[in-house]
Amino acid sequence: MYLEHFRLTDRPFSLTPDTEYYYRSATSQEAFNVVLVALQQGEGIVKIVGEVGTGKTVMCRKLLNDLPEAMITVYLPNPLMEPQQLYRAVAEELGLDVASDSAVNDLIERLNHHLIALSNDGRQVVVCVDEAQTMPTPTLEALRLLSNVETEKRKLLQIVLFGQPELDERLAERSLRQLRQRIGFSYRLQPLDYPGFVGYVDHRLRMAGYLGTPLFSPAALKMLYRAARGVPRLVNILAHKALMAAYGRGDTYIGRKQVYAAVADTEGVSLSSYRRLMLIACGALLVGCCFVLGVLINGWLP
Repeated sequence: MYLEHFRLTDRPFSLTPDTEYYYRSATSQEAFNVVLVALQQGEGIVKIVGEVGTGKTVMCRKLLNDLPEAMITVYLPNPLMEPQQLYRAVAEELGLDVASDSAVNDLIERLNHHLIALSNDGRQVVVCVDEAQTMPTPTLEALRLLSNVETEKRKLLQIVLFGQPELDERLAERSLRQLRQRIGFSYRLQPLDYPGFVGYVDHRLRMAGYLGTPLFSPAALKMLYRAARGVPRLVNILAHKALMAAYGRGDTYIGRKQVYAAVADTEGVSLSSYRRLMLIACGALLVGCCFVLGVLINGWLP
């Protein structure tokens, strides 16, 4: 509704994980490099962990788009499945025609033969699992068994796990110690630092067609960063609402007032810290004024 108002061609802060808007922050680039290095070296399992909203899904999709053609990718966005469903999903993604009632042993055997054939053709298979923390323990163990397929030289199938910190808690269980030992590379995504946040906001606005002067005031950016705590998803939510607030008032510039309105309208974002900072600032100003008045009126000095 505010696209024409701000001369935008697209919504800059949509929550959809669109790879065209992918922003290479320092932490996301490091994580991306970890995955690429692991895949190049033929490591079996890679793990990327990050809090909710830090960009794991869009990174996963970006990886799937950017891998070379020699790598065949399998994407599992919803890993809440049983072992048989896992094997069938991987087989179907690789183009195998399998019956819904195929036994686990038959699925594994067909996958092994197919992976060997692909390897002989110079192809490499990469399985990307999103929301891996939701995968049941038996299915995680089945995933480990799937990663066992290898030649004397290298793995025939590599796995990249994307998950929330709960994934580390799952992997700490004794029953999953064998899977944990198979993880050759891992990385923990961090929220954006302030320079990364400023670059993120600017990047998304430019990708959405904005060509004008800075749309957010420095004070608004600082408030937005503190409220979102550097988490990209929260940045998108608050920035979108700030744009809506400005549009509703007919404003073409985003200041603290619009960001404050966005924060007040968003669950899970506390306003107490801002009220406390404002009270402290007002108190300091009042003390300063009293001091100046005392000097001017009574010639009082401490």
